[in-house]
Amino acid sequence: MPKQVIKDIDKIKNHWMETAEDDFKAMNNLFKAKSYNWALFVGHITTEKLLKAFYVKLHGTHAPAIHNLYRLAELCEIKLTDEYSDWLDTITSFNINARYDDYRKEFYNLCTREFTELWVNRIKELREWIKKML
Repeated sequence: MPKQVIKDIDKIKNHWMETAEDDFKAMNNLFKAKSYNWALFVGHITTEKLLKAFYVKLHGTHAPAIHNLYRLAELCEIKLTDEYSDWLDTITSFNINARYDDYRKEFYNLCTREFTELWVNRIKELREWIKKML
């Protein structure tokens, strides 16, 4: 099935960006509340939405319904450093690890304040980098 061209690209792109901003605020609030695993989960969503906004801008069609951040960046034809590639892969794992019971306890134990702060800061860096491209 061919992709449907969007008539109002800015409307869809801005929707992704606005909801990403709401999620970014939620990530920060969850971190402050010491809900570290959920802060990282929402950090993944924030990054995903910004990449989907970029996809819409670039292709003029709806973004694919995928959650793999590295794959989304590939589809956006973004040139990634090895470091950013690794970060996107790790952040993608936060989506799975926070969501499914068989991974959740292990992920919860991994999400210390230090670990979460490191990854929240990386998400913030990626956020700024992607926003510059938008």
